Order: sequence, then C-alpha cells, then structure tokens
Amino acid sequence: MSTEPGGPEDRLRRFATIWSRAIYPVTATSLTRPEFEQELVPLARRLRDALAARALDAAQGQAVGAALVDAHCTDPEALSRTLDVVDAYLVLYCGEEARTPEREDDLRARCARLQHTVAAGFAAALRERTLAEQEAISVAALNARSAVAEALHASEARFRAVFHGAAIGISIASLDGTVLEVNDALVRMFGGAEGMLRGRNVAEWTHPEDAPQVWHLYHELVRGEREHYRVEKAFHRPDGTALWTNLTVSLLRDADGVPQYQLALLEDTTERRLLNLRLRYEATHDALTGLPNRTLFFERLEKVLGAGEGMRFGLCYLDLDGFKTINDSLGHAVGDRLLVEVADRLQACATAPGEMVARLGGDEFVALTTGRDTEAEVDDLADRIMGALATPIRIDNRELTVRGSIGIVEGPVGDRSPAEVLRSADITMYRAKSAGGNRYELADPEADARAITRHGLTTALPAALDRGEFFIEYQPLVHLGDGSVRGAEALVRWRHPQHGILGPDRFIPLAEHTGLIVPLGRWVLEESVRQARTWQQRHADAGPLRINVNLSPMQLTHPGLVSDTVDILERSGLAPGALCLEVTESALIGADDDLLKPLRRLSEMGVDIALDDFGTGYSNLANLRRLPVNVLKLDRSFTQGMQQFPADPVDLKIVEGIVSLAHSLDLAVTVEGVETGAQAEQLRELGCDTAQGWYYARPGPPDRLHELALADATG
Repeated sequence: MSTEPGGPEDRLRRFATIWSRAIYPVTATSLTRPEFEQELVPLARRLRDALAARALDAAQGQAVGAALVDAHCTDPEALSRTLDVVDAYLVLYCGEEARTPEREDDLRARCARLQHTVAAGFAAALRERTLAEQEAISVAALNARSAVAEALHASEARFRAVFHGAAIGISIASLDGTVLEVNDALVRMFGGAEGMLRGRNVAEWTHPEDAPQVWHLYHELVRGEREHYRVEKAFHRPDGTALWTNLTVSLLRDADGVPQYQLALLEDTTERRLLNLRLRYEATHDALTGLPNRTLFFERLEKVLGAGEGMRFGLCYLDLDGFKTINDSLGHAVGDRLLVEVADRLQACATAPGEMVARLGGDEFVALTTGRDTEAEVDDLADRIMGALATPIRIDNRELTVRGSIGIVEGPVGDRSPAEVLRSADITMYRAKSAGGNRYELADPEADARAITRHGLTTALPAALDRGEFFIEYQPLVHLGDGSVRGAEALVRWRHPQHGILGPDRFIPLAEHTGLIVPLGRWVLEESVRQARTWQQRHADAGPLRINVNLSPMQLTHPGLVSDTVDILERSGLAPGALCLEVTESALIGADDDLLKPLRRLSEMGVDIALDDFGTGYSNLANLRRLPVNVLKLDRSFTQGMQQFPADPVDLKIVEGIVSLAHSLDLAVTVEGVETGAQAEQLRELGCDTAQGWYYARPGPPDRLHELALADATG
C-alpha cells in the first residue's frame, strides 16, 4: 500500500505514532517505543476499517480493546488515554473526507460508539486476565499452605510475584478488618502511598452510594458464614474523587479450615461507569436544547403518577404558534436557535421543587409540577410560560415574536396512565390552538371524549367504505303546485358498529379533512343514480323522478368529476336530465372560471345544478347570471318565520323577492325545512316550485318514495 506523504497509509501511521506516545509511558513492556508503535499499527488499521464500514462491527472495537490487554497495556490510564486519542484523532487521520456537516456528525457518532466497544473489549479482556490471575493466586496460596517447609520460601516468592505484578488491585486483611498487605496496582488505583492503605480498617471505607447488602455480605464473610461475595462498590480517593470498582472478597482458611484472612480483588471500573453515565445522559436528553427528552419525561411522569395518596400533578403541554413559518422563511438554523432560546426561558420558569421542563420533539415542550396543591400552581406555571414567551427573541438582528398554545391537565395521581395524561394534554393544546392560539385551555373530559371519538371515526372511515357500512336515505321533493313527488334528495348515513346510525354532520367534515370525501362522494353518486334508474324501470307509471346528489367543495376541484359523472350515467342508463347536483352557495363564492368549468360542462350535458343553502353566504345576487345554475334551494332559515301565524312579513318579502329574481333568470326555486301545512301554503302562494321537509316525509328507504309517488298518482 502506498505510503506517500499525506496518503491513507501515512495518515494511519501518524495516528499510530500519536497513540503510542500517549500510552507507552503507562505500559509495562520491554519493547522500545518505535517497536511498540509497530505493534499498534494493525490495531489502528482495525479502528479505521471499523469507522469506514457500512454498519458498525462491535467485534472490531472489542478486539482492539482486548489486544491492548494482550500487549500489557493493563493500566486503566492506558484505556483512558486510548479513548482520548481515538476521540480526538481517529476521524481526523483515518476518516473519509466529510463533504457535509451531516456526514461529519455521523462519523463523530460512529467514533463515539467505537470508543464504547473498545472500552468494553478492554474491560472483558482485563476481567478474563484477572480471573486467571485470581486462580493463579489461589493455586499459589494453596501450594503455599500444602508445601513442605523446604519449599515454603520458593512458594512465597511465587505468590509475591503474582501479588505485586497483578494488573488489578489486591489487598489482604485480618478478620477484624485491618489491612495487612496491598499491591502496587491497588496503591495506583487509590492515587496515594502504600502507607495510606496499610493498617487502615476496612470499615472506614464506607461510601454514600454503598448498596445496603454490601456490608451485610461483608459481616457474613468475616463470621465464616460465606466463602466469598462480589459487589459493585465506590471508594473515596485522597483527592476527593470517587473510585468505582468491581469488588470480590474471599475468605482464606488455614489447613484446619479455620478462617484466617480476607482477600479482596478490586477491578477499576470508573472510566467505564463514566462512559455509561455519559451514554445514559445522551439517551435521555435533547441534543439541541439540553432539556430532558421524551424518554426521561415519561420516566418522571410515570414515577409522579405512582406517588402516594394525596399528591397531585399539573402538566402544561406547549406548542409554538407559527413555528413552521419561521422555519420555512428563515431556515432551520434560525429555527434551532429560536428553540434553544425558548428552552432556556422555559427552564427559567420551572425552578421550584417538583417542577421540570422537557422537549418532546419539534416545537413541542412540556412542563410538569407536583405537590399537594397543583390546581393553583399549574395555572401560575402556565402564566409564567406565556409571560416568558411574550418578550421578542432577537436572532441575527431580527426580533422574532413567539407565541404558544398550552393544554393543561391537572388532577390527583393514580387516576390515569402517562399515555392518557399526555393524550388529554395534547387534545387540550390543539383546542387552544383552534381557538386562535396564544392562550391556554384546561382539559375537559367531555371535549377529550369528543376528540377521541372524532379521531376514531376518522381512522375508521376508509375501512367503513370498504365494508359497506354506508347507506343512503331519500327525502322526497314535492311540487308545490299539485303536491306530486318529483324526485328525492340522496342523504348518506353511516351504520357504525359501535355508535349506531350517524348522520352526515358527524362524518362528512372528517371525510373532507382526510380526502375520503372523493371516493365516498363517487359511491353516493353511483348508488343514487342506480336507484333512480331502478325507480324508472320498476315504476314507469309514476312519472319521471329526479335524484338530487350533494357535491362537496373538494369534489368540485377533483379533476375526475366530469368523467366520473358521465361514466356513472352511461353505465346506469340514466338520462342526464334526471340528475341534479347540489353545490353549496359558500363553495361558489368568488369562484373563478376554472372552478366553474366542470359545472358548465355538466350543465351543457343536461345535468341540473342546484345552488344549495342559498341566502346563507354573502354572494352578490348579480353573480347568479354567470353561474351554471338551474335551481336555487332556499335555506330553512328563511322559512322558520312562516311556522307562526301570522307569518313574519319581512321573511315573506325576502322570499317573494328571491323567487321573483330567480324566475326572471329562468331558475326554479326549492325550499328546505318545510314542517307545517301553513308554511307549504305560503310558499305555494309566493311562487316557489318545489319543497322538502318533515311535513311531507322524513328521509327514508328508497321503496317509501315510490309509495308516496303512488299516493300522489291516486290522490
């Protein structure tokens, strides 16, 4: 391989040189430093290959850590320095050239994981070596006790060699706990002189983080009730730092089996523990803001909700208003800086005991408070948050105004799970956002139930159409002149498995929101046209019956509206004149030619177009001339005043004017919501053409319409 200056092999060897210079002083080896450097070159190559691999191979890093132990780099300082060198120089000398910040971050993340595998391999190899040395010590001790007097000196020499040359800390103490002997490794671990350890009593080495069973096991051992035990234990170093160890203590007996000494083996795990703590922190905190993340927040919330009786909690779920606009207009870098500033302000709002702030993701944050009187505290916390957001945030000489919507959930612990609490807070936050934002709302169980029901209906809509849960009822259209049935309006219903029969007001808005209104509307049109053709074929003597079908605003803009309608009419054999499509007035307010073009094409084919709910919008009456409309359907609000006697004269004048205008434009007038005979008579006298309402019939199955038509024919 080429070793030209600056080439990959040259950079690899430079990395190996730096590495060898770092750990050679703490390595027990007879090699010279250049010879030791050559030993590290293959290990450096392994690290480079692992960094460049498509998927991280933990075995490569572990093998490097184990190889260090095999090369007599058993001092924990050698591992610490190795990790420092890998962290600082591996990506620089052995990584590919990163073309993007994202690739640079990926290499750094892979390097961090690689450090973890090296540390794990080092610890595992050192542990195996320790166990072997423990066995050697045990054999040496056994041989020393059983050897004849002539071999005692040689056995003692061998034991001392193992004792002082071991890479782990070893101490021997009397049964009363007085330390009699310590080896060099243990002295180095404690960072002091041998005299600071020898002669001390084991009972002095307590630590605040000792587990309760540590000293219980110790007393059992010195009483001879157990032969050994193994625990994780911390010790105080003279410099005030903590030394974490895997501690194994064994009981040494004499030839007669009488306990004589206790033997302690200590493996230094401080670096590994610090690495684990760092990894734990990174896993439970948001990388951008430093706040606790979703994982840590759920752990805390679960603990709070499992607290004792009498405790309460309050949760504020915050979503920033208009944050997407800032991201889209000023870029994600500005958005990230904004989130960091918001996080700092929120952190300053929750400083009391029992309060915490976390970032769930994106621009969503939560603030939690606990105690016995959180009803007032959570409102105060929400006020502090709103106040903190009121001051503009200055970024790159821009003042950005930030507002937020907050959903508040408060109550006694133990009643709900963390998922239920967060769902309620989320629903409440969106209720605050729907009310205009920059406000907070309190959770309402009834509102939560409605929102959950809406969500359930939304998710069930697609499958409901496939399962055939929708059906159509028909409400007759009656001619006011002779009282005959001229047709019917198709009204879709949902036969829901849990909620029963649902009217269109419960699911049509959801279908429009999800886009399912297009396939649902196509099904309604196809089913209604098929039914109209069936009426014609079975009851030709009843006269032609027209079918009215509603179109939603989304269907109007769908490119397949005309082609779908033509295809349905041709396949059913129904004449276009027997179909009337109803479009709400609000959908056509300010409509341009592109929106009106499909309606004009359908009108030219002979399909009638009705302007539904006429009078509820604010359209200019003069615009009626340019709309491809054949029928005006007056909203029921105009006829409510006619239910009383005498009828409201203002309503009469309005209806009379609309009818006169419509007839002058060759438009027929249909009235909705007719509930009394007096209404029907007034509308007939005013010149209205057709009507529908409960006075004639409620919506019902298709066969009932034929019965009404026959009744007219024979009446």
